Amino acid sequence: MGLIQKLQVPHDRTLSYSESFLQNEDLLPVPEEKRTWGYWNFIAFWIADSFNINTWMIVSSMVQLGLSWWQAWICVWIGYGVVSPFIVANARPGAVFHVTFPVVARTSFGVWGSLWCVFNRGAMACIWYGVQASIGGSCVLVMLRAMWPSVNNIPNSMPASSGTNTRDFMCFFLFWLISLPAIWFPIHKMHGCPRHLFTLKAIVVPIAGITFFIWCLVKAHGVGPIIHQPATFHGSALGWGMVSSIMSCISNMATLVTNAPDFASRARHPSAAGLPQLISVPLGFSIVSFFGVIVSSSSQAIYGEAIWSPIDLLGKFLDGEPSHATRFGVWFIAASFIIAQLGTNISANSISAGCDLTALFPRFINIRRGGYIAAIVGLCMLPWNLLKSSNSFTSYLSAYSVFLSSIAGVMITDYYVIHKGHYNVKGLYRASTDGWYWYTYGINFRAYAAYIAGILINVVGFAGATGRTVPLAATRIYEMSFFTGFGVSALVYWSLNLLFPVRGASDCARFEEVDVSATAAVGGRGVEYGARDSEELDKKSMVSEAVRSVRSNI
Repeated sequence: MGLIQKLQVPHDRTLSYSESFLQNEDLLPVPEEKRTWGYWNFIAFWIADSFNINTWMIVSSMVQLGLSWWQAWICVWIGYGVVSPFIVANARPGAVFHVTFPVVARTSFGVWGSLWCVFNRGAMACIWYGVQASIGGSCVLVMLRAMWPSVNNIPNSMPASSGTNTRDFMCFFLFWLISLPAIWFPIHKMHGCPRHLFTLKAIVVPIAGITFFIWCLVKAHGVGPIIHQPATFHGSALGWGMVSSIMSCISNMATLVTNAPDFASRARHPSAAGLPQLISVPLGFSIVSFFGVIVSSSSQAIYGEAIWSPIDLLGKFLDGEPSHATRFGVWFIAASFIIAQLGTNISANSISAGCDLTALFPRFINIRRGGYIAAIVGLCMLPWNLLKSSNSFTSYLSAYSVFLSSIAGVMITDYYVIHKGHYNVKGLYRASTDGWYWYTYGINFRAYAAYIAGILINVVGFAGATGRTVPLAATRIYEMSFFTGFGVSALVYWSLNLLFPVRGASDCARFEEVDVSATAAVGGRGVEYGARDSEELDKKSMVSEAVRSVRSNI
């Protein structure tokens, strides 16, 4: 018993057994002193997040599919431009009420029903952590080769069944190891104590990307042949090829759409998580993908073949007898990509997994511990085996986006249409049968019916993606899986709430962001969270007082 108590995180020991599974310090509303994210923090976050290997290569699959480079780039703009409003929409309740995704999910799925959604998102974050760490390991290899070329010839002592070799595993483990200190810092201090890492990424990585871009143009004496390469198909085939490419961008962001409240909960005021994200998401990802396609086009002029991976291209620069200047240039760019991968992994995966695992085991896990668990899972899952078959991994990601888009469809519909911005924050942490979010034994079966409906409409098309023969209509539906999953789940959830109204919905005649549980804290009325900046500034002290009241009385 003594050991179990030592493993527990600090928590209120007066809580009932069931309520101890609903809250800890990282699940409660974020207090004012930890709401440190302003406009520029959200812009910097997305610009930094966009600079990674996956974004650099995102156009490659589109060009290989048969699009011209400019058609592929238009798809990137459209894809990320379309997905950014979904990010902003789902981030809004987190920014207004200062709660993370696992808590926001309770409003629609129920205090216990939300756990399955949280598990889904947490599992995806752990998998992505391992995948990004594996890519980071390849950056480490190139950097070490630039310093000590003999690294490339390290003898292998690992069995073939491991799926890797001694050299590659060493580089993966080094990247994994240097990631561990960054997990230690709390989310609200991402621009504080570890600000040096993210400041470094925001400055050094764009410089390295531009340097790499110019270097390749000079080395190739131009932009290369891919820029002049026309599309290989036309008509409806071209149209559906572009739709598929757009959806690949959106599916790639499905995880971040779902857990958008995690970061928005730290916003100084709600508007900080609005327009900055709406603009910076398509802008950042589109610029980085443009660098990627031009550099790859240049590589075809240099080597006679298109090398889409920037790390593989840097490795090519080191073949033979490179000059000292070339080695230094490769070292600088590879080191910058290491910083890029590290920052992306911490911000997009480690923190997300930490928030989700905290909700699953709040008595024993906080965000920091959850981040370290994600790192351990990322190591044990042998992520390099996933990356061996890019087609299989891409199919897996597309399938998983269906699950997450159905969750987002329910959450966004509940906030904007069913409860119309009304929250009962105290009810989010209570397992009482008269609570707004108790529904039926803590589970909202309307939400689960809608969630399953959003998945089912894509099941046949997914079977076609795995190689089975299915009708063309099912394939087309699956190609738009994010929208079909989101749309069907939203429509079914809205319809079921019309037939079987939930507690609290009848009180929501108009959209008004208000915490009805904070009535006592502000003299007989709920706390209204206005969206306009002037209102936010006037009401800041009122909101802070309400949050303090909720934290002290839960």
